[in-house]
Amino acid sequence: MEPDQLVSQFKNLSVDDQLALLWFVYTEMGESGSVTPAAPGAAGDAIAGGLYDQVKGMSHEEQLQVQRDLLQGTSNEITRQYGSLSDNTKLLFWYRLAQGMEEGTVIPMPEGYKMAEGGQKLLSALKGSEPNEQITFLRSCVTSTGSEPAEGAAI
Repeated sequence: MEPDQLVSQFKNLSVDDQLALLWFVYTEMGESGSVTPAAPGAAGDAIAGGLYDQVKGMSHEEQLQVQRDLLQGTSNEITRQYGSLSDNTKLLFWYRLAQGMEEGTVIPMPEGYKMAEGGQKLLSALKGSEPNEQITFLRSCVTSTGSEPAEGAAI
């Protein structure tokens, strides 16, 4: 399946299924080593870490809302900061969120969460794709998330 088709399918999922799919991609494919934080040194580790630390310090309900806001393009301080990040730093930020979910510092997936059929099919298609295609998919999904950064801000 073409990368654009996969991204289109992703954007047609509910926001919670989008979050679930990102988590499954990072955790399941991360275990195989095919999905990593991004090219080492290419992403702003300190910048992504600072934004991640802000989210980590929130309540679980606030953490979930931030993730939903990012995917929905809601404009607030966090989504504007995120919007100013480079594509690789955005990838690193989502990778850190997935790690935080596994560690319990970020709201975990609800136990027994089942994605809609469209999300399950998309995840299966991604599992069968090459590692570089998986990264391209993730980059395409997270690049357009967040909201417009404040005037003149670019990190």
